[in-house]
Amino acid sequence: MGGQTTRPTLVMGILNVTPDSFSDGGRWTDVDAAVAQGLRLAADGAALVDVGGESTRPGAARVAPSEERERVIPVIEALTEAGVATSIDTMHADTAVAAVSAGASVVNDVSGGLADARMAPAVAELGCDYVAMHWRAHSHEMDAADVYEDIVREVGDELAARVDALTRAGVDESRVILDPGLGFAKVTDSNWPLLADLDWARGHRVLIGASRKRFLGAAIAAVGGDGADPSAREHATTAVTTASALRGVWGVRVHDAAAARDAIAVVSALTNTSHRAR
Repeated sequence: MGGQTTRPTLVMGILNVTPDSFSDGGRWTDVDAAVAQGLRLAADGAALVDVGGESTRPGAARVAPSEERERVIPVIEALTEAGVATSIDTMHADTAVAAVSAGASVVNDVSGGLADARMAPAVAELGCDYVAMHWRAHSHEMDAADVYEDIVREVGDELAARVDALTRAGVDESRVILDPGLGFAKVTDSNWPLLADLDWARGHRVLIGASRKRFLGAAIAAVGGDGADPSAREHATTAVTTASALRGVWGVRVHDAAAARDAIAVVSALTNTSHRAR
């Protein structure tokens, strides 16, 4: 099955230094507060703290790369100095280069290189791991792009095209991690096939980013729960983390690192146990 790894699933902790992210916008816009949250995420089990300076929620306004860098670089520098491993959540090549120079070890690009033609050659030059997410449109128009006949095949084909473009630009294919883009041009039911069937990954490492997203709220509401508040979707997020870890994915991107760490620990204990006759 595509996307599996023999190592325990990695926890990527979300640190949005934005005023408008859907779940935690405005909480960590101050550098000191953001750094403190990054340290908490690391202490709670995040192997990477994913620092982002531009919201990609549905309908979000774009942010100038210069403003994005002003938000993220001081945070990455401080976390690096404190010994915390970071990734940079950006669609902009200039921000990616600045962030890696400041200490980030992974570039997490929700556009898979489509939003900035300079991203692929920049990543090739940086020589770092690169998360290429499935993406069809910017935030203000992505819901309208939720049109598929066979979503697993189409997402797989579109991601394969991104991998081809990246490798042609000089990116080492072994450095590429694929993300199905849950919630991006996938409003509700379109997300579940991509979690149930990892064939779209075609052997690459997989990052799953389901944390607190709308499709989880819809699933909760369908059984009479209150899924409207993103913070009320944490148990559902942990269920996805558990399922992802059982499938052997490389990483999960989450708001609650401790919950993900504990779920992965249980999966590891379960899968590594051996039956002994009594």
